[in-house]
Amino acid sequence: MSIVDDRSAETGNRRVAELGLVGVAVCFGFTFTMVQDAIRDTPPWTFNAFRFLLAAAVLLIPYGARLRRLPAAGWRAGLVLGLLLTAGYAFQTIGLGHTTVSNAGFITGLYVVLTPVLAWLVLRQAISAWVWGCIALAAFGLFLLSGFGGAWHPLGDALTLLCSLAFAAHIIATDRVIRRFPVGPLVTVQLAVVGLVSLGASTVTGDLAPPASTDVWWAIAFTAIVASAIAYFIQSYAQRRTSPVRASLILATEPAFAGVFGFWLAGDRPTPLGWTGAALMLLAVLLAEARRPADPPQHVSHTPTPDAQTRS
Repeated sequence: MSIVDDRSAETGNRRVAELGLVGVAVCFGFTFTMVQDAIRDTPPWTFNAFRFLLAAAVLLIPYGARLRRLPAAGWRAGLVLGLLLTAGYAFQTIGLGHTTVSNAGFITGLYVVLTPVLAWLVLRQAISAWVWGCIALAAFGLFLLSGFGGAWHPLGDALTLLCSLAFAAHIIATDRVIRRFPVGPLVTVQLAVVGLVSLGASTVTGDLAPPASTDVWWAIAFTAIVASAIAYFIQSYAQRRTSPVRASLILATEPAFAGVFGFWLAGDRPTPLGWTGAALMLLAVLLAEARRPADPPQHVSHTPTPDAQTRS
């Protein structure tokens, strides 16, 4: 195969991967209203315990044998990724108790800005002025979409900023290890970590109890299978083929899709500024795609393991 063919194949794989990330953002946006309704009847730690333990159990079906062959370094990587993911959910949940929903939505979405900063600090990735412009446009769109009122709540906003930092760090950490270990076992470990930590937290708080509502069980099942097992697998798989900065930019469109599905399913009525913000976020992704570099993104690379090269 010629160099031109190799580059064409790489470009095609990268575009498919990024379409997968769009699908993940759509999925997260779709489940936002579902989760919001579920945690009115079930404490968040309890909901997350059932959700992520079920997600890990689902992935054990196809990847249990490979999980046993995962080296100790892979288990450590999965543990770190799981703790970062847990921290993101924990800080977000606790922060929501001390700030407004609009503040939380805006500050959480700032991982679209924090990710390239971490990519520069940790991975030494150079970020072009065009991409920084797209990131700024997405952040401004998020500002409009969230209806951020400008009233600061120091404790809640600080905790939510830590949530945003944890999600950004999760994207960067995934980039560091995803080429070294097979995706399925790695995702299984991190989702199990989230579930086990959530289980421990719900036990300590005295909130652990099986949900009584059938609707909550449906929400747990859907978010576990679609928005956790499948979505995080796709995200990890896609991050093998695109940079963490582009991944964060695409995933940051989740609030825009949440607004669309909230309007469609729950009758929410975003303001004209909200619709404008959603459109700007989607435009930022399209503009980033229009000026993508011809060569694959430069980052710290690792030699894949044989299992990693032949995932199903």
